[in-house]
Amino acid sequence: MFSLQTMFGQGNQFYDLLEQSAVAAHDSTKALHEMLKGDQREPALDAFKLARQRERDASEKISQELVDSFITPIEREDIEALSSALHKINKQAEKFADRYTLAVQHLEHIDFAPRAAMLEQAASVVVKMVKQLRKIKLGPMKALNDELRSIENEADRLMLELYREIYSGDLEPLQMFLLKEFFEILEKAIDRCREAGVVAYDIVLKNS
Repeated sequence: MFSLQTMFGQGNQFYDLLEQSAVAAHDSTKALHEMLKGDQREPALDAFKLARQRERDASEKISQELVDSFITPIEREDIEALSSALHKINKQAEKFADRYTLAVQHLEHIDFAPRAAMLEQAASVVVKMVKQLRKIKLGPMKALNDELRSIENEADRLMLELYREIYSGDLEPLQMFLLKEFFEILEKAIDRCREAGVVAYDIVLKNS
């Protein structure tokens, strides 16, 4: 049953839930970075599962609110697109962690931490962009969008360096395969951050 507050309120619950999703996505990337930069580098999946559950809870609440709410502060399609993009960040981080658990014995001498740090940085910018949606101010959002694009460009540059190493002929076949697969998961996770940022930026462009 609809309440008047739900039907005619400002819809701040959507901002709250999107921010919760963004923070959960950032927490999963933070957990990944911590795991990969540690001396032991032992996979600990509890942090990922907790962040993923928080994101799922927020995503489900967003879907329910879209059904229950008569009005929304921004277009419904944009809320759905941003929620989906944030979900994919979390999913990629968890995917890396799950596969790392299976292959850790073959990855002892491979340093993923620098690129994981870039992923955490990108996810942090996404949190800031999602929080800016309440204000609908183009200037600050554009600055954050430029920052996120810069991170993505640097990640692309590092991937090119990686491919040079992979195809140098100095690596064993299994090591080549694992390097390529794991670094591409990280690259895709950064791309997911960029996609979420684009959605947030477009929302402000349309509503400013």
